[in-house]
Amino acid sequence: MTRSGFVIFAHGSSVESANEAVRAVATELTRKAGTDMVAAAFLEGGQPSLPQAVDALVGRGANQVVIVPYFLTLGLHLQRDLPKLVEEARKAHPGLEIVVREPLDGHPGMVEVLLDRALQADVKEKR
Repeated sequence: MTRSGFVIFAHGSSVESANEAVRAVATELTRKAGTDMVAAAFLEGGQPSLPQAVDALVGRGANQVVIVPYFLTLGLHLQRDLPKLVEEARKAHPGLEIVVREPLDGHPGMVEVLLDRALQADVKEKR
């Protein structure tokens, strides 16, 4: 039986409120997905790191980890850094299935989000 864990993987920031915003997204995903197997993880500037988040999910019984990049586009971090981290996690946890999803760019919901933000700006300027 597959027990999936999910990692929301972000760049991380020295501004802790930015990291907290990512953690809040992970918390909301936990609520909406109806699972407690969700963790935020950061490349740099925040905790936990991706290896720490994977370790924690495996420790809670995950035998599959789905990494969801909290990045807009496929840049250097997703092309270079993430594959290295995934390979390290696979070595640390033989038999663990790790799936990496696409970045946010190209998702049909992005247009709706941008439209929503644009309309919010229009309302604020009219005040």
